[in-house]
Amino acid sequence: MQADSPSSVPICDARFHAARKSEARAVAELIEIAGEGIPRFLWSQQAEAGEDPLDVGTARAQREDANFSYRNAVLAFCDDAVAGMLLAYRLPPPSAEDLAALSALPPLLRPLVELEAEVTGSFYINALAVHTPYRNQGLGSDLLMVAEARARDAGCAELSLQVFAENEAAQRFYRRHGYRVAARRPIVPHVCYPYSTEVLLMTRPVGA
Repeated sequence: MQADSPSSVPICDARFHAARKSEARAVAELIEIAGEGIPRFLWSQQAEAGEDPLDVGTARAQREDANFSYRNAVLAFCDDAVAGMLLAYRLPPPSAEDLAALSALPPLLRPLVELEAEVTGSFYINALAVHTPYRNQGLGSDLLMVAEARARDAGCAELSLQVFAENEAAQRFYRRHGYRVAARRPIVPHVCYPYSTEVLLMTRPVGA
């Protein structure tokens, strides 16, 4: 989650709803923000010649049976504009195929996947993002409350997420909401993102 300067947009009475398949592009746009360069890089590797990487992301968000799917997303609206998004779900234990495929993952993804494997059964916040004009109005906190409610409904005892160690603003935000560092991994520096040290796994009990 990015920190930003105060918004000039009047504070809105946000409303939330589960994302629809027709809103997959809005989901992909916010995943791109939350991922801080990683999603666009991965989508660009899958794009056909002349294809916008965001089109690849939209197609992936339209899937019915993947973790990265509109089905796991909640959108926040200010008036009629999409203002933010939560993408979160219960983490299943890795299958034998998942474990076998770990060594074949791009190096920049391996530490992220390894940390996910440490919190299977938790309600994993894959992405939380707010468009720049709507930041610093409490939407991020509201979306964390949505995650808490969904975690409870899913029967999860713990919430989890990942943040880059150098993203101090995001760390402060999550610490204020009770998240604490549970594990960490060195990351592989890459041109697609501005970090070079570690990724942190942060958790908190549901209902804490």
